[in-house]
Amino acid sequence: MQGGAGPRVGTSKGGVRELVWGYLESSGLAERPRPVHGRIPNFKGSHQACCSIKELDAFSRASVIKVDPDKPLEGVRLATLQARKTLLVPTPRLRSGLFNKIVPPTGATKEILRICSTSQGIKEYSVPVGLDGKIRVDLVVVGSVAVSEKGWRIGKGEGYADMEYAMMVSMGAVKEETPVVTIVHDCQVLDIAEELLDDHDLTVDYILTPTRTIKTNCKRPKPQGIIWHKVSYEMLAKIPILKSLRYKEKQTGKDVTLQDEHPDLANANKSAVLNEKAMPGNTRPQAAKGSAQLGQQYVESDSLSPRLEGSGTITTVYVGNIPPNVRVSELKYALREFHATPLKVNWQGAQHRAFLDYKDKAAAESAVSSLKGLSLGGNTLRVELAKNQRNKGQVEINSQKLI
Repeated sequence: MQGGAGPRVGTSKGGVRELVWGYLESSGLAERPRPVHGRIPNFKGSHQACCSIKELDAFSRASVIKVDPDKPLEGVRLATLQARKTLLVPTPRLRSGLFNKIVPPTGATKEILRICSTSQGIKEYSVPVGLDGKIRVDLVVVGSVAVSEKGWRIGKGEGYADMEYAMMVSMGAVKEETPVVTIVHDCQVLDIAEELLDDHDLTVDYILTPTRTIKTNCKRPKPQGIIWHKVSYEMLAKIPILKSLRYKEKQTGKDVTLQDEHPDLANANKSAVLNEKAMPGNTRPQAAKGSAQLGQQYVESDSLSPRLEGSGTITTVYVGNIPPNVRVSELKYALREFHATPLKVNWQGAQHRAFLDYKDKAAAESAVSSLKGLSLGGNTLRVELAKNQRNKGQVEINSQKLI
């Protein structure tokens, strides 16, 4: 901070946040939504700061720009749309995927583009982009609570911007040289002690304020991907797409042990998977081997689960959009990985679907939540409770024809 004005630097991330939020409010710089505490703060002059992005070569060269949904970044979203570039906005708290692509209506007026750049427009004019979309992001724009001229950034404390970037790395959507920009008020540019930073923290290459454009020449490396040992089961449950990325990375041999996984249990699970992979082909059910290729129906009960006979509480989950090249063994492996092992798998590969039986509705709903966002063979699977539960062997899904 120049001239000694602004908040005094804190000795912890939380301390820095509280000082910045408090200073913006007490100095009359804060703008709606108020109070700014707990948010990426909006501030007077945010639109002016956003307009500076049009002067960056990185913006001019970019075709696809990812901009966070925070209020002070609204001007960047508008500039992106006005320049006819592709605008990606992360889904709220990453609950339903990673990105939404903002698609203005044909012949959109300046006023419609302005609406598209707002939170209302993000809801009304967006389409989801999942793991299957081969997106390459050319420029990343994030909000900050505080940032240093060296490019060190402090967010609001929930870690979503850091996680979004790490997920983009895992997807191949960004490269090491992809520039990262942040928009802040001048008073948010502070000296930040490097010891406050973690290896998962995102750094920035450009800082835009109402009065300055700062090129940080940051030397600290950006996150190289998801650091799984810092991810908890709670976070995995909250961010469905994270489960699919973990499954993909585990298939490539990466260590995806979670923060709160017991090491002995993790090793035991790994051994079980290795044993299954090493199992001779002639010991596997022939129907499982041929079902994905020939479309034969394959039904298997889990030998560790209670028998279904005599139970009146069985609840069925529908799994659709299964690619033709996916085998039942791959689905079963994913079910174990996501802690969603059913009592029985009814595999119908020719119809690109499967039915999973669980002991009761609670277990089935838990499985649906766990499997939400799961991608196999390049397709994001459709997972939901069957509307009409098994009745004389028939199951319907929301009264729609099964695909």
